[in-house]
Amino acid sequence: MKNYSKSLIVSSLGVVLAIVTNLFFPQFAAVAGSQAVISGYAVNNNDLYRFVLVVWLLWIAGTWLRAGSEKERQRAFAEKTRLRLALGIAVSLWDVLGTKLQVLPQPFFPGPAGIASAFLEDPDYILQNTMYSLRLFTAGFLSGVILGIITGVLVGWFPKVAYWVEPVLNVCGVIPPVAWMPFALILFPTSFTAAVFLLIICVWFPVTSMTALGVSGTPKALYEAASTLGAGTVYQIFTIAIPHAMPQIFVGVTTAEAFAFTNLVMAEMMGQPGGLGYYINASKVWSAYYKVFAAIIVMTVLFGLIKLLVDRLQRHVLRWQKGIVK
Repeated sequence: MKNYSKSLIVSSLGVVLAIVTNLFFPQFAAVAGSQAVISGYAVNNNDLYRFVLVVWLLWIAGTWLRAGSEKERQRAFAEKTRLRLALGIAVSLWDVLGTKLQVLPQPFFPGPAGIASAFLEDPDYILQNTMYSLRLFTAGFLSGVILGIITGVLVGWFPKVAYWVEPVLNVCGVIPPVAWMPFALILFPTSFTAAVFLLIICVWFPVTSMTALGVSGTPKALYEAASTLGAGTVYQIFTIAIPHAMPQIFVGVTTAEAFAFTNLVMAEMMGQPGGLGYYINASKVWSAYYKVFAAIIVMTVLFGLIKLLVDRLQRHVLRWQKGIVK
């Protein structure tokens, strides 16, 4: 427990250093900060930046407390101690070089307090574009996963389906989904549905491939035993083939997750009326690079939350693997 307490102190040192640096390191460069009134209080960009650091510090403490006496959680927390310390030191240096001294090329590399200005100037607009991206990602990703699982089961189970679908998979696997954008804009009635189509393509390929691999790799002895007991084709597919292929299905889903998010941003930069990619393009035109970084941070948080949700779903569905798979 003593070493575990030490890991909390070391993990917090980096964030504390970042707070102290922002508070007490003198501001040498002339910087025009932003200010907004929130709940009757005047808040500037440095206040918002310090608030984020305090939330980060509280999150570290909360993670430490949540572990309690569980050895596995304590070990997981302790393993990232040096990483948290390094991140805190990196943010402190970034604040000094990008905000306090501005020795980094401006306006291309603003400091963290400068990036916080974007959330004071465009809070509603950033939220609006974030929700647009989330809606687009959800529609394309879920549709691609469902279509990919259905296609993968058919390909893995029926050789005749595999004969016709595998050439299509080979083509879709080597062509970047964004390359279909000009055709999608013509074929579909709105730019939103065209972007959904692109996300479906980039998700469909890995999910279909891994699902087909999992279904075709199911031991025949399981099917023979089920047939002996009178199980039909539909029963075998849903109770044997799909559950056996579930680890491979999640490999395809997690792979497609990153592909879909990358193509989401690219699609939004190519004709969407909203979204974080659109916000980046609009900010870049006016050389508001602090807003570009703000959008990147929102993307990082959003992708992290989506990944966390998928990982938790995977752990729940594949909970039988605990203690078996490393």
